[in-house]
Amino acid sequence: MTKLNTNVLKLIIISQIFFIPLILTAQIEQSYQKEQYVKDTDTLNYSILFPKDFSNDKKYPVVLFLHGAGERGDDNLSQLTHGGELFLKHQADFPAIVVFPQAPKEDYWAKVEVNRDTVPFQFDFKNKAPSTKSLQLVMALMDELISKSYVNTTQVYVGGLSMGGMGTFEIIYKRPKMFAAAFAICGGANPEIAKKYPKGFNIWLFHGKKDKVVPVHHSEEMALSINHNGGNAKLSLYPKDNHNSWDSAFSEPYLLPWLFSNINL
Repeated sequence: MTKLNTNVLKLIIISQIFFIPLILTAQIEQSYQKEQYVKDTDTLNYSILFPKDFSNDKKYPVVLFLHGAGERGDDNLSQLTHGGELFLKHQADFPAIVVFPQAPKEDYWAKVEVNRDTVPFQFDFKNKAPSTKSLQLVMALMDELISKSYVNTTQVYVGGLSMGGMGTFEIIYKRPKMFAAAFAICGGANPEIAKKYPKGFNIWLFHGKKDKVVPVHHSEEMALSINHNGGNAKLSLYPKDNHNSWDSAFSEPYLLPWLFSNINL
């Protein structure tokens, strides 16, 4: 190969590295509809993905996805950074209504105090306290959504990462009859709340063993407590992962088949 051809090949590779993510981002932004849920004087931004050829005469599963602390804001877009592509890519195999709410910068999904002066962070979960305003709005939105005629109420799921993993644990505690199954990535909660989880509840936990933000023991303790209290938690630990264990979790080939196989009877 000549030097010219080699340079051309390098340019093609570099262009793919930079432009393919931009194309994917554009596809995600175009596929998810930006919406707002208003209750009294409060507003919740959320993006929603409908199945292709959506029909009011059919019934569809619903997936609620709770983002991490880094995706908080008011652009109604950043919350799609992690997970948005996953559901869009598998839309044909798993046609579902997928909801990505966005918490504002100053709020949190879970009722938790975070000490950011330590490494890893320290978390003090206040699960007996009233839910945060953002989670209250999410629960109200979900109550309204699952009342629609086109929702299959036996297939309502929740998942999230980091702060969203914490929110996942808490919303199951607050709405124990709503969800058929859940997944929580690098999250945590007060293990005592598992006493309120439905018996036999299926949940898949993921965590990086080298996590320097949310220590892995939070997922380990939640899995142990859920199973001890009659639930069905499975835990996948990634020996080399830090806090970005969502990359490994989203690469699990059985995550979505497992999730959608669960039915809430």
